[in-house]
Order: sequence, then structure tokens, then C-alpha cells
Amino acid sequence: MPEEENRRRWGRVVAGVVAAGSVLAITAAALVWTRDGNAAGAEPAETISVGTVAVARTDLSTSRTLTGTLGYGTPRAVKAGREGVVTWLPDGGRTVDRGHTLYQVNDEPIPLFLGAPPLYRTITGADLIGRDVAMIAKNLSALGYETGYQPGTGEQVKVGKSWVPVRDGEGVLTPALKNAITWWQRDLGLPDDGVIEVGDLAVLPGAVRVDSLLVQIGDPATGDLMSVTQTAKVITVQAPVTETDALKPGDKVTLRLPGGAETPGEIGEISTVAQTAEGSQAPGAAQQLTVTVTMTDPKAAGRLDGGGVEVRVAGETRTGVLAVPVTALLALREGGYAVQLPDGRLIAVATGMFSGGLVEVSGAGVTEGLQVVTTS
Repeated sequence: MPEEENRRRWGRVVAGVVAAGSVLAITAAALVWTRDGNAAGAEPAETISVGTVAVARTDLSTSRTLTGTLGYGTPRAVKAGREGVVTWLPDGGRTVDRGHTLYQVNDEPIPLFLGAPPLYRTITGADLIGRDVAMIAKNLSALGYETGYQPGTGEQVKVGKSWVPVRDGEGVLTPALKNAITWWQRDLGLPDDGVIEVGDLAVLPGAVRVDSLLVQIGDPATGDLMSVTQTAKVITVQAPVTETDALKPGDKVTLRLPGGAETPGEIGEISTVAQTAEGSQAPGAAQQLTVTVTMTDPKAAGRLDGGGVEVRVAGETRTGVLAVPVTALLALREGGYAVQLPDGRLIAVATGMFSGGLVEVSGAGVTEGLQVVTTS
């Protein structure tokens, strides 16, 4: 029997079963046609349940739920800035802010300054200019030291025998700033010579929370000393790349915290490097991006420092639309979709939003309560 006739025979069998209207089980392997036109027995395959369902009027939404972890974000390593022996370290979980000691080397405190850039040269001399000088001036001023007047952008400063313009973001090592450095050193019990060497400061973007210690007191001050995180609690989501396409920083979300409480949040940073869960970038593996979500109320998590969090991302919502299960759709050979009535007739439909296994449908003859065939 030609293959086309086989397909027609199979279609008549299925249509006859559907037209019966009741819920029946069709065992696919019972009706397998060989190329020579004979029915062939086979082991029972997956059973397809056929039934009817009513077209319903409902609300559909494209909101999605992602799974995240409450914590303090991705840790970063803090490296030693000078040679010596580690003589003091903070406890894990401790918060270190501007001006506070992050660690000690040879019994000298290494305080934390906030901003950028890190120290890359000795801060000394007359009228030294640079972004590092501006960073020191801002931190000392924030700590309450009088740093005096700082020349503005474009202002000419005499350095040696030359006049040099101050560029945007740069500071100048004026006598008043050098005096502020001296007083700051004196307050810390350091030599008050007004000179800051590389390694005398730890410079980080913001206050930090000590995540873990990587050395012990008495170890050489080389390599990574500790890992730190930001101080605010955040939710970290590892999401498939396809699920992050529609996300952007600033999007509003609803967070379901451990214990069931809900609180508003916002999408923060979205990484740009896709990796597997193990950190690999090898092709073929399931690739994910890291999405950081902040809580609108930082205190919403209370004493919790960890736990699973549901992140519900709002999407488009359509209210009062007609919908059927996706399994009720039939793809038409000429294109588009239809639904089938219990008597076998087809009604062409236009599809709208897909959500939660349902699809919005419309078309002539499609009304609320209409019974259509579906499979499961």
C-alpha cells in the first residue's frame, strides 16, 4: 500500500476515535503500518489520552519565576600590598568600612580607602598630580581631615619649572593635603612623614564584608589574604542565557524569601560571559549568566544570610482573553492553527499569548465554553 494511503488510513482511524467524544486511550504501537501496507505489532508505546476541554475566559501573563540564592554577591580576593608577616586579620562576617583596618602586616595597620585607582606609586613630592591623589584627598576629607583647596579641572599647576593643567578626576598634592596625610598617619600611630607608599592602603570600590580568610596570622603577606563581598544582601541568580534575553538592569521583580515573605526587588548587574554551573565556557554545555537582584528594602531578609529565593519577573498581562491548552492546537498544512470539535470539524484560530501551558485563541465560532479536543 502506498505511504500516502497509509497516512490517510491512520488519519481516518484517529478522526474516528476523536469523533467518539469520550476520553479514550490510543496505544500508538497498535497501529503501526509497515512500508508494504501490513499492520505490524510492536511493543506498547506511549499512550496518548484524548479528551475535550472548554474554551475558557481567563487572564494570561508572561511573568516568569527564576531561582536565586540569598547572600552578599560574588566574593573577590584581596591581595597583600606589601611584604612582611600577617599579624592581624578580621573575623569572617565582619564589615570593614572607610578608614578601618582591613589587615595588619608587621603590626602596622593597613586601612581601607574607597574608590579608585589603587595605589601604584609613592605619594610624595610637591604638587604631585593624579587620580590616585584625588582618591586620597576624597577619603581623608570623608574621614574629617582638612584637605584644603583642590585645583579644579583645567586649572594650571606649577610642577617643577612647568605649568601643567589639571585633568578631570585628578587631584593635587598640595601642602594642605600633605598636612592632612600627616595628621591621619599620627592618629593611626604610623610614622607621620606625609608619605604614602604602595601597600600602605587597601583600595576597594566600597565597604566590604569579610567572606573568608585565606591565610592565618603568622603567614607571609603574599598572594590572596582573604575574600570579601559587598555589605548589602543580594540575590544571585544563575539563569540560562535564553531566559535573560528579556531582562535588563532596573526591571522590577517580586522576591519570595525563605519563610514565604514577599518583598519587591530590582534587577541589578547582568554578567556578559556565559558559563556552565562549573564555571566552564566550553561549547555544548548548558550556558548560564549571573544576574544580581537587589532588595528594595535591604532589611527585608532580617537575620537571614542565605537561602533559596524565588524571583518573579513581571511581564505582559492580557486580561479576559479566550484560551485553550496548547495541546488543543492543530498545525494546519497550509499554515496557521486550528482547534477540533468533538465531531471532527476544524475551526481555524489566531493565536496570541502563550503562558503556563495555555494559549490565547480567537476566530469565527470561537466562544467561551466551546468544547474542543485536546491530548495529554
